[in-house]
Order: sequence, then C-alpha cells, then structure tokens
Amino acid sequence: MDTLSYKTLSATRENIKKEWVVIDATGIVLGRLCSAIAMVLRGKNKPSFTPNLDCGDNVIVINADKVIMTGDKFENHEYLRYTGYPGGQRTFTPADLMKKSYKKTLKAGKHPLFIKVVKGMLPKTRLGAAQLNNLYVFNGPEHPFEAQNPTKIDINKIK
Repeated sequence: MDTLSYKTLSATRENIKKEWVVIDATGIVLGRLCSAIAMVLRGKNKPSFTPNLDCGDNVIVINADKVIMTGDKFENHEYLRYTGYPGGQRTFTPADLMKKSYKKTLKAGKHPLFIKVVKGMLPKTRLGAAQLNNLYVFNGPEHPFEAQNPTKIDINKIK
C-alpha cells in the first residue's frame, strides 16, 4: 500500500477559489440565516476548508427587511454596548438596528443588524474581521454586484 496517497491537502492562497453567492432572506428566521451566512463566509461548506485562511465566498443578502424573528424578540430582545465611561451602558433592539439600516448616511451593503449577528458567529481575530468584509446586505431585491455573476443559493440546502 502506498502511504503517499493519503496526504492531506490544505488550501493555499493560490488555489483558493472565491465565488459570489446571493441569499434571499424573505421569511427566514434571522439566527438560522446568519449561521448559514457565517458558515459560507468562513468556507466551511467547501471540501477545501482551511481554518487559518480566508477560503469562504462573498455573500450578498437581498430582501433583508423581510427577515423574521420568532416571538416578540424583534421589539423586546436587547443588545448591550458599553461606551467606556461610568454609566455608559447602552441598550438597543433589533428594531432599532433595522430602522438604522434605512439611513442614507450608512455605507451601502452594511446592514447593522446582520453585521451585529454575523460578527458574533465569526472568529474574533483579524481573519474574522476580513471575512466579515465579504458580507453585503441590502434591504431590497436589487444589488450592485451583477457584474460578478453571483449564483443564487438556498440556505436550506447548505450542509
């Protein structure tokens, strides 16, 4: 038996193929959607997954305003933030972040609710920050990345 045929191949920067994918968020629960997004951003759905390299795909999420949350979490769930000063603890809800996503001053494709949720599911390193930059979320059905020929995927079929 040839033991050289059992070598484990790990991806390198030269042989990583990054693709563009589109996910439609209409009627999908936020947490389930974001966990699938985080998996695609990291590249864990690919057979060539390497944990120390950015081998994930670029993800475009459309119809982000039609995402749902079960129960009354959309209005009552609270996220916390601390300014660093005494008495500086601030709270905000997913509804606040959704309202903030409609502001014109916000950078296109950077939806605060999705950024908050997906960021918690990625590694807390420079690699995780770089992978988060590959996420683009839009409230409507249009996006400016048609030139990249993104493929539409169904998150229920991602394993």
